[in-house]
Amino acid sequence: MNTGDYENHDGLALAGLLERGEVDSTELMDCAIALAEQRNPALNFLIHSQFETSRRIAAEWAPRGAFRGIPFLLKDSGFAHRRFPSSIGSRLFRDTVFDFDATVANRFESAGFIPFARTTVPELCMAGTTDAARNGGATLNPWDRRLSAGGSSGGAAAAVAARVVPVAHGSDGGGSIRIPAACCGVYGLKPSRGRVPMGPSRGEGWAGMSTDGVLSISVRDTAAALDAIGGYEPGAPYAAPPQAGSYLEAVREQHIVPMRVGVLRRAWNGIAIAPECDAAVDFTVSLLEGLGHQVVELAPPPIDYDGFVHAHGSILAGNIVVAVHNRMKVLGRVVREDELEPVILDGWHVGQALDAAAYIDAVSRLHAVGRAFATAMADVDLLLTPTLTQLPCPVDYLSLAGGDRLGFRAYRQRAASYSTFLPVINGAGIPAASLPLHWTDREIPVATQLIGHFGREDTVLTVSAQLERAAPWAHHRPKFG
Repeated sequence: MNTGDYENHDGLALAGLLERGEVDSTELMDCAIALAEQRNPALNFLIHSQFETSRRIAAEWAPRGAFRGIPFLLKDSGFAHRRFPSSIGSRLFRDTVFDFDATVANRFESAGFIPFARTTVPELCMAGTTDAARNGGATLNPWDRRLSAGGSSGGAAAAVAARVVPVAHGSDGGGSIRIPAACCGVYGLKPSRGRVPMGPSRGEGWAGMSTDGVLSISVRDTAAALDAIGGYEPGAPYAAPPQAGSYLEAVREQHIVPMRVGVLRRAWNGIAIAPECDAAVDFTVSLLEGLGHQVVELAPPPIDYDGFVHAHGSILAGNIVVAVHNRMKVLGRVVREDELEPVILDGWHVGQALDAAAYIDAVSRLHAVGRAFATAMADVDLLLTPTLTQLPCPVDYLSLAGGDRLGFRAYRQRAASYSTFLPVINGAGIPAASLPLHWTDREIPVATQLIGHFGREDTVLTVSAQLERAAPWAHHRPKFG
């Protein structure tokens, strides 16, 4: 197989070739590595590569799982894997090694994924762009290199959009799968709280806001991956409702059961929504109605949005303090200020000033958001919103380098006006997906977000697949020289 053929297949299609003996895992790994070597220098989406070791593993691989033995990328999120160190986009955490594998790392392997590198992230995964001194600068958008690839799973989204791999690991604690999926024109699902375990070393991330998942070319790849990595882990503090059946079978279902979809066209606090993002919602509404679904206009759930943004920031700041404290215990010294990006350094100071009461109040605000969304969605099956309020932002707009002197709290406010409809979904703990259904005349993706009830990834995935069939996006490819 050559790289041109490889790029034309999603993950399950490559798995089918493996199943039929038309290719082997070594050929696929060679294609993925060749594309990575060609395209990473221009975009900067890879770190901690292990090409030769991964080739040897592919050569000895015994086919298994839905994906049989296809190339894969892990996010540099501190996700434990014995073979790959992690820096979490940080000079302070540079090259952290593990003596165990995360539960989901083992589930990825059982699913038939062979990782060969990690993908870039901003420092501590706390930005809606991927720009870190540790990574040598920004990860660029394959569609327009003046734009951000999004974050924090920006490297994963850029790699999938560049067709280096059809599926890549991501995580989402405030939009970190859906922001880069929107920026790079790929599919990204944030699962429900408790759907994907975080063990064995952690029970939750960011007060239950964070979850692992994948970004992919196709809806069916995400469905098959979630079949593999989802499910309760004994001892975990959260559990999503058990899935009724296979997510992959749900997206294959051709019969359309009409659903009631609420659409949110306004944001909280009068935050402006770009005309292109409004147009993407209109286009998605037309597709839904053409499929036989009923679309109704809804007002945004009545939440204290400023209070939520402050609470979200407090939880992140508290996590900065814990992460830095634990790292200093390992290193046996105090942190140097030049080891943290300016916005994260200020967040560290903010976190040190927080007390237990502030943290408990922040968590309570997350729970209030969950109740508000449950009430607002009582009469609908799904919600539709823009994914972002604006087109993909310039590379430096959300940089943690703090070139415009924004402090941590002001930075969180800026982020909240860009990814307005995303962190609230993490607070609510409900599933949501970003779909690249609409494109500008300049071939810039403009995504919409589909939100489901708690534990109902099946509904989000099923309707996502219907929309993908109605307006396919896989033929949109960024150009490389």
